[in-house]
Amino acid sequence: MLDLKLIRSEPERVKTALARRGAADSIDELLALDQRRRELLPEIEGARSSRKKASDRIGAAKQAGQEPTEAIEAVRELKVRLEQLEAELAEVESKRDRIAESLPNLPDPASPDGLTDEDAELVREVGEVPRFDFEPKDHLELAEAGNLIETEAAAAASGARFAYLKGDLAMLEFALVRFAMETIREQGYEPVVPPVLVREEALFGTGMLPGDRDQIYEIPKDELFLAGTSEVPLAALHADSILEADQLPIRYGGFSTCFRREAGAAGRDTRGIFRVHQFDKVEMFSFVRPDEATAEHERILAIEEQILTRLELPYRVVDIAVGDLGAPAARKFDCEAWIPSQGRYRELTSCSNTTDFQARRLGCRYRPEPEAPPEFVNTLNGTALAVGRALIALLENHQREDGSVVLPGFLRDYGAPVEIG
Repeated sequence: MLDLKLIRSEPERVKTALARRGAADSIDELLALDQRRRELLPEIEGARSSRKKASDRIGAAKQAGQEPTEAIEAVRELKVRLEQLEAELAEVESKRDRIAESLPNLPDPASPDGLTDEDAELVREVGEVPRFDFEPKDHLELAEAGNLIETEAAAAASGARFAYLKGDLAMLEFALVRFAMETIREQGYEPVVPPVLVREEALFGTGMLPGDRDQIYEIPKDELFLAGTSEVPLAALHADSILEADQLPIRYGGFSTCFRREAGAAGRDTRGIFRVHQFDKVEMFSFVRPDEATAEHERILAIEEQILTRLELPYRVVDIAVGDLGAPAARKFDCEAWIPSQGRYRELTSCSNTTDFQARRLGCRYRPEPEAPPEFVNTLNGTALAVGRALIALLENHQREDGSVVLPGFLRDYGAPVEIG
């Protein structure tokens, strides 16, 4: 959530920043509602004070044996007026808060302009794109040939865009998760297996609500939601907390199964396991001081690149355009791996600097000095490994003409097979 004091004090700066995201239209309305709220508060206090004085006059008149007709009428009129003012205040606050909750984060000035994924700026390309002297197969063909994936049976059991992973492919998943978790633990991320069911407050706190509700699986009977990323429960670990400066940075590495409705997704991306409703992911999440956020963002990106490099995957890093950022992000980098069957790079991991946007919603603060007033922390998140897409990239980039796949040798230490197929 944005700082309302900042919007009041620097409205043009905020509107200019949000205009880059196409989200500045409601600032004037928000400020007008906020101004009306500040006008109503003293009116209400004045009416309450006047009603109390009138009530005191009634009591004094009765003690003196007098009939307090005027005071009684004044109390009656003030009661009606107070009810009107309080009703208006509730409506004004509700409208103001709805607008404030819908506003995205202010974009980093360094984030590229543009409104779509095509406006992302290339940062670098790493690794050699494989050149096959045969027609490469896609991941589903490769896996189905070895009876390692079942999509039709999964559709019968659970519906479209689910899959069974079997045999060596399942063992490869476990190996990848262990590799990713050990890699980030060496970088100071405490391993966590978080809940996958979360309350609405946790989703609101991370900025997933109200905007992304149509992508989230909801369990109304229990007032719970299936998390689309462990970012949500990891962020909630320190909700409504005041941390000490020497506790920061706090870094968590969460492994969880994630769930997304992927409403509106269609086409080639729904083939196989590229865009599914259920997938496993290792996520990095950091709580840092504001002056450390930019460096932490670069640190997370470097870890993501380290993992992709060890997996011997050709990839590129792109700086996401402001209009394509998720609501909480001020800046975001994607690492896109080369997918031979599609002949292009596709997102494999991402990392976002959400500044104090999530912390304000979550109520997560820190005390810069022992006696200093608390300030909001900054939070950042990054994908260490999206398992399904990593499987796709490994199968397709390391395939041989006979349909077998040779895996990077180091994965054997984590329980992966030497080859698949």
